[in-house]
Formats: sequence, structure tokens, C-alpha cells
Amino acid sequence: MITAGIDCGAKNTKTIILKDGEIIGKGMVLTGFDQEKAVENSLVQALEDAGISRENIQRICGTGSGINAISFADEDVNDAKAMSKGANFFFPNVRTVIDVGAEEGRAAKIDQNGDPVDFVMNEKCAAGAGAFVESMARALEVTIGEMGSLCLMSDKKIPMNPQCVIFAESEVVGLIHAKTDKADISKAIHDSMANRIVSMIRRIGVNQDIAMLGGVGYNPGFMAAMLWALKVEKIHIPDDPEFGAAVGAAVVAAEKAGC
Repeated sequence: MITAGIDCGAKNTKTIILKDGEIIGKGMVLTGFDQEKAVENSLVQALEDAGISRENIQRICGTGSGINAISFADEDVNDAKAMSKGANFFFPNVRTVIDVGAEEGRAAKIDQNGDPVDFVMNEKCAAGAGAFVESMARALEVTIGEMGSLCLMSDKKIPMNPQCVIFAESEVVGLIHAKTDKADISKAIHDSMANRIVSMIRRIGVNQDIAMLGGVGYNPGFMAAMLWALKVEKIHIPDDPEFGAAVGAAVVAAEKAGC
């Protein structure tokens, strides 16, 4: 059985192709203004990566904020189930999954089958999402990659308002004018974002086996801040965390087909 999962997100559109429970193809493109084109292009990329034709795919499942653009999908699945099934695919023992995308952060408590039993989302402010770090990097005039590395160079605790990107950016400007070291500012930014995400997670309860999905999983500064805020020793991260929901969608497609 060959299935595809397509996650049309706010920033990127990702496609995963599964064959008998194994990933054989991946595709990712910027979503941009034309979601339908992004969906098609990411699928083409994944097919080329897998070395198969579109006719070989037996079922397709869509998810993400642009789910309506995946008009040819056989079914769709909401964010909660897609991220939960994705986390379960990579880490069967995980019971808490966190997915931080470009514009929102979300978390789910899941059962042994990868089905969500509780779910929480922050979509009202980018201070709990990847766009927050991007905005703060521009304010500090550094790259996203440099932000994570700078964070690890500081051990200071500087309180920052995590409720709003605009207020936080104003605070960053104030810290810059006060000649605060960039490493200390970066740590304050990551700490405030992690605290916002963790306060959301605590509403559904924190289990020791935790997985992180989404592109921020590549950010060592954010992951260090999350470990400290959650008071845990380890957070599981798959090799390509940004594909987590797409993997979950492909798993759902296979389950719908009875495989």
C-alpha cells in the first residue's frame, strides 16, 4: 500500500509518501499565495524523490491550514490527529506531542494508538510560534541559525513579555539600546517563547515521553529552553520534524484503507 500525506501550512507545504509503513518520498515548497500550486509542486517533488508515478498512490490525505487547497485528497484530517499520528509513527511510546509551526503552536495528549485524547492550540499570537523567532532575529540583525547558537552562549535570565510580538520587539529594541549582549537577548527571547508554549501544554498535562514536531525542532536554543521550562531531560525530535503532520496524514490514509 502506497499513501501520501499533504500538509499545506502557512509557510511551507509538505508531502510525505509512505509505502507499507516506510517513508519513501518527501517534498516541501513555500506555500506562498497560490496554495493549490504549492500542493501540486510538493506532491511532484515527493513523487520524484520516491521514484514513482502519481498512479501508484492509492490514497491521499490532506491536513493543515490550507486543507481546502488539497481538493484531490481522498480524505482530510485535522491538525490534532495529524500531529498525533505523526508523533506515534516516529515514537510509539510518546504520550505528549508539541507541534510549533510558523503561525501557531499546539500540543496534544495521545494514547497508545496515536489518537489525541486532549488538544490545545495557541493561534491568537505569533509569540508562541516560529514567526516570533524570525521577527526577533530581524530585530537583532542575525540569522535564524545564529539565534539558536547565541541563546546557548548565555546563562542569564531576563524577563520578557511573551504575550505579543509587538511588545516583545519593543523590549528587544530597549535591550539593544541598553547595550545588552545579543546572546542574553536571544536567551530571553527563547525563554519567553518556551514559557508560553509550556503554559499551554500544562493545560492538558505533561507526560515524561514528549515529542517535538515543526521546524523549530532544529533550533537548539529553543529546545534547551523547552527542556528547562518542562523540567524534563529529553524531548524526542524526528530527523525531519517539519514533516510530522504530513507523516500523520499519510498514516491516516493507510488506516482508512484498512492497512
